Amino acid sequence: MPPISFALWLLVLVFDTGGQLAFKAASGVPGEGLGHWRAMAVRPWLWLGIAAFACEFVTWLAFLSVVPLAEGVLLSCLNMTAVMLGGRWLFGERLTARRLLGVALITLGVVLVGIG
Repeated sequence: MPPISFALWLLVLVFDTGGQLAFKAASGVPGEGLGHWRAMAVRPWLWLGIAAFACEFVTWLAFLSVVPLAEGVLLSCLNMTAVMLGGRWLFGERLTARRLLGVALITLGVVLVGIG
């Protein structure tokens, strides 16, 4: 993979993972219904997540301009691994055997397609 493609892919990975984790942090407020949404709206994590996704959108378009769509989509599957590990690290989420197996299969699939 050319260096520009790799750099863009890393940026997509960082922005997507950061956005997902920021949304998770924003959602951790008590409440129900409209009050819950109001409480989330004033948290900076929500806005950081929105900004991260906006940056990811632009970076994703740039990434797809330099790699074939099939490769780009496969590489983006690794984002799930990063989000799962980030959820474990930041929020103490459980890594069950099924989740680990799923991530291992995703990673194996990406590696196999990358080799071929």
